[in-house]
Amino acid sequence: METKIKLGISMCLLGEPVRYDGGHKWDRFLTDTLGKYVEFIPVCPEMECGLGVPREAMRLVGNLEKPRLVTIRSNVDHTERMIQWAQRRIAELKKEDLCGFIFKSDSPSSGMERVKVYNEKGIPVKQGVGVFAGEFMARFPLLPVEEEGRLHDPGLRENFIERIFALKRWREVLEKNPRIKDLVDFHTRHKLLVLSHSPRHYQQMGKLVAQSEALDLQERVDRYQSLLLEALRIKASNKKHTNVLMHMLGYFKKELSPDEKQELLEIIDNYQQGLIPLIVPVTLFLHYVRKYNQPYLKTQVYLVPHPIELKLRNHV
Repeated sequence: METKIKLGISMCLLGEPVRYDGGHKWDRFLTDTLGKYVEFIPVCPEMECGLGVPREAMRLVGNLEKPRLVTIRSNVDHTERMIQWAQRRIAELKKEDLCGFIFKSDSPSSGMERVKVYNEKGIPVKQGVGVFAGEFMARFPLLPVEEEGRLHDPGLRENFIERIFALKRWREVLEKNPRIKDLVDFHTRHKLLVLSHSPRHYQQMGKLVAQSEALDLQERVDRYQSLLLEALRIKASNKKHTNVLMHMLGYFKKELSPDEKQELLEIIDNYQQGLIPLIVPVTLFLHYVRKYNQPYLKTQVYLVPHPIELKLRNHV
């Protein structure tokens, strides 16, 4: 990366004492590990819209589709205040060129999903979305977003971080006024990565890149970006990874000895059965790519989609 990835984040996750009780929810994985590769743009909806610290706790009440943001004891409705601030803040964040956002789970302002919404009887239903998070996701529907709680799941964590790194690489292409050859090059390098998420999008993106005069370049670039973000939002699976691994094996038909081929097949089978993590077959493939100088696979982002220091594929 030429520059760090810009990520929006709920401020309390960075250890800032901005919660209603003056506390924080510091997440050390985000600050100490992921923080080496990203520039965080912190946001605290409650504090930034003028509610102060400490403040009376709030919750969502009423209709699941359009709940109200109300203080628990005094029953003061801050919905419109929050929405108006959110719209202004989101306009500012658009200028930051964010590659994603990490929200605070369960927050009535910043929860991405399954936030408690209380009905008229005071009974909560965990089907709501925080007011600010909802406004943000409506404005940027394809931008990678996650909650810190969901990032404890290895598969979701790997998927989110893979997406933000891919989007950053794409943004760096766009910054250089790309020509069609740049689009072709990006797609070629990301083919197997896309295939591991969505074979359907893989086919659609290939057809789009191959079109010569059907669309002008800007239309093609815009459409390609939408397909890329849609594809990577679909979580990769053991089955789809296995398909990609077998696909890569085909590039070594002439180079591998019978023993080497058998070893790779056994490793892929062990991965497919869930006996070993993805990093094992990928590491072996990297070895053979270097050993035999395989030209196509040398370019494939799939083999190293994010820094190995993050150890994301050690757990999927």
